[in-house]
Parts: sequence; structure tokens; C-alpha cells
Amino acid sequence: MTRSRRLLTICTIGAFAGVIVFFLCPVNNTYFRLAFLGSLLGAWVGITFSTWRFKAARSAAMALPFLLAIPFLLPGDEIKAGELHSDYLRRLTGYEGVSYFWGGENSLGIDCSGLPRRAFRDALLDYGIRHGNGRAFRSWLEQWWFDASARALSEGYRDYTGATGADGKIRTMDYAPIEPGDLAITATGIHALVYAGEGKWIQADPGLGIVTTLEGRTVENPWFRVPVTIHRWRIFDSPPKKLE
Repeated sequence: MTRSRRLLTICTIGAFAGVIVFFLCPVNNTYFRLAFLGSLLGAWVGITFSTWRFKAARSAAMALPFLLAIPFLLPGDEIKAGELHSDYLRRLTGYEGVSYFWGGENSLGIDCSGLPRRAFRDALLDYGIRHGNGRAFRSWLEQWWFDASARALSEGYRDYTGATGADGKIRTMDYAPIEPGDLAITATGIHALVYAGEGKWIQADPGLGIVTTLEGRTVENPWFRVPVTIHRWRIFDSPPKKLE
């Protein structure tokens, strides 16, 4: 093996290792996303040059980025909000028991705003796959790239969410105008909870250190006694807003 080919092999292995590290790391921020994309690019370049002498393999490697781009170029019909909403709620509860990790956004560790964002994103991706819906794929990609803190969600960051007008303390507030999946964000903007229905709230609780679902009126939890405002994903508004 020549020195240049040996160097190429090492770089390719390193790039694949970077991709694997990304999936194992719960944090999703700009630096990690850029590192992930850089690792993907490095792995693709390594594969392409490693297979350059073999026409079929070279062609397949060079076509790979275009194949990966196909879902995002598909036409996008209107997303059925009811179907997406049911899947979103199901995926929220799927993270129950996951450890709290500041900045985390996967099953290895997740934080308060990461929980609703990841569940919503998972639902969008699944919807796109099942329906071949380009709009859902593009919305998933946007949600992945533009992460948002609890405060940002309360401020309508990128118009992802909107205030419902309901506010108060979870312990004593009126639940009538609140729908499952709505976000309760503290007035300080440091924590987010999600209404799970039937008086229960799911959250990645930094105090308890896990994602847990608790009854808002009877269970003692410090987040149930602080002022919150209620927010809803725009697509679940009535009438639902189309995602572009």
C-alpha cells in the first residue's frame, strides 16, 4: 500500500469514526452538526477515491449524495396534522426514562426543550417516509439544523410555535384550553414541559435526572409551582398551518 493510499484509508476510517461518534453523542448543536457534515463529506470522499479504479463502485459512490437528496426534493402535499399529532404524542412517551442531559437530544440523553423538539422531528421524519412527503422531510431537516431552547420556543423562534394565551401555574391553572402536546414554558424561559393529557405532564426533569410523566395537580414537583405560558406547535393550530 502506497503512502498516499494509506493516508487516504486512515482519513476515511477517521471520517466514519466521526459519524459514529455523532450518533453516540446526545448533544446536538451547531458545532456537532458541522462536524457531522464534515465527517460525512470525508467518508464520501474516501469511499469515492478508494473505489476509483472500479467503474461500477465509483459511479455508485459518486451518486450517493444525489440519492440522499431525493427525499428533500420530493413534492410536498399538505401534512395531516391529526396523524402527525398522534405520532408526536406517542414518541414523547417513548423517551420516558431517558436520562436528563443538558443540550441532549436523543435516547442517550435529552434535555427539557430537546424532548418535544426530538419527538416532533421524529414524527416528521416518519411521516415523510410513510407518505413520501417532501414537505415533511424538509421540515425535519430544518428542525434538525435550527435547534431552539425553551426560551426560543416561548418567543416563537422561526414561527415553530405560538402562544395559546393560557398561562398560570401547572398546579392550579385551568387545563380546559390546553391540548395534549402543548408546551408549558416557564416565565424565566429555563424549562419546558409537555402536556400529556388527563392532567399529566411529561418533562426531562433536571432535578430528577430523567424524562418522567407526573400528575400536575397532586404530585409534588417544583416546576408545577412556577408561572408558565402555554405554547403549541403551529401545525397543530386550528386551522393547522401548513409547513413549508
